[in-house]
Amino acid sequence: MEIWDLYTSNRVKIGKTHIRGSKMAKGEYHLVVNVWIRNSKGEYLISQRAETRPVNPLKFECVCGSVLKGESSIEGAVRETKEEVGITLEAEMGKLVFTGACEAEYGENCIVDIWLFNYNGKIDLKNATTDEVKCAKWMTIDKIYGLYNTGKMTSASTDYFDKVVSYT
Repeated sequence: MEIWDLYTSNRVKIGKTHIRGSKMAKGEYHLVVNVWIRNSKGEYLISQRAETRPVNPLKFECVCGSVLKGESSIEGAVRETKEEVGITLEAEMGKLVFTGACEAEYGENCIVDIWLFNYNGKIDLKNATTDEVKCAKWMTIDKIYGLYNTGKMTSASTDYFDKVVSYT
């Protein structure tokens, strides 16, 4: 069971928590992270969701997920990356590219933080701590846009990709 801290749209904690899957009240937001990982060739790590995922099975995405109660955004980004693709990132290496309030495609309001990390290590899903990901691979910017344009990528991952690509 996941428990999240709740916020206003201006990222002020409201002193309430939320259990994932239950209905959120109007004006309540939870914190979500998208983690883009780039190698020295300018490719980005993209994973394919497992067929067992309840939302968007077999679609491609960057690492993403909800920040748990008591976690900071960067702590959530590092944890989600380890869980999903088995990579241990150093928090101090992350760069916050964008933050903003939005409504998620499944109806929950969220504040999304977009993180960018540089990483040149190996990818081994055996190191992942969940089975949320079917496969992961490095992709060029053009291939990522190709997945998006053919409906094979989650919109949650591509909504802010232009900001990641233009970030220096």
